[in-house]
Amino acid sequence: MKTNLRNRIFAVLILAAAILPLVARADNKVMGEVHFIPATKTEKSAGVWIDGQYVGYVDELKGNKKVLLLPGEHDVIVRQSGCLDWTQKITVQPGAAQDLQVKLEPDPRIRYSDVTAEVKLKVDPDRAAVFLDGAFVGTVHEFRGIGRAMLVSPGKHQIKIALVGYQDFTTELNLAPNQKFTLKTSLIPGSVTQADPAVKKD
Repeated sequence: MKTNLRNRIFAVLILAAAILPLVARADNKVMGEVHFIPATKTEKSAGVWIDGQYVGYVDELKGNKKVLLLPGEHDVIVRQSGCLDWTQKITVQPGAAQDLQVKLEPDPRIRYSDVTAEVKLKVDPDRAAVFLDGAFVGTVHEFRGIGRAMLVSPGKHQIKIALVGYQDFTTELNLAPNQKFTLKTSLIPGSVTQADPAVKKD
C-alpha cells in the first residue's frame, strides 16, 4: 500500500512539473510587455505609475522587474522632481511588447530657495519612492550615500516613503536653515493595498 501511495504521489509531482511551465508560458502569452525608453539622464531616475500605482523608476524596469500588463487600456504617468508629469494612455495587446519614449519637460512653476536644509536617507529598500509634502521627488537611492542629499527649504515638511508590497513610512520634520539631517528606517513588508504612494494634485 505504501509503495502504491508513494508511486501515486510521485506521478502527481511529475505531472505538476510538466504542466506548470506550460501554464507559465500561457500567462506570458496573455500579458503584454512595456519598455520605457528614457530620452536623457533625467528620465532614468523618474518614477513610474501605472493605473495609479507606483511600480518603480524608469531605469530599473527591465529584466526581472520588467513591466507585464494585462491586455487593455492602462494609464501611465512618469514623474520627476522639477519636471512636468509625462502622461499617456496605452493599449496593451496580448503577448505583444511596446516601447514608450519618455521625455520630461522642466516645470516653469518651480522656484528654489536660496537657504536650504539637507536631508540624507538611509532607507531599505532603496528603490522606494520618496514624497516631500505630497509631491514625488525621487527614489531613496538618489538621496543615499556620499554626496547625495535632498535640499529642502527650512521649516516643517512631511516625508513619505512608499513601495508596492511594503507599508508606507511617513514622518514630520522641522528643519532649521543649513541643518543636516539623516533619516534612517527600513520599510515593513505588507500587502499591495498597504502601499499607496498618492501624489498631491495641483
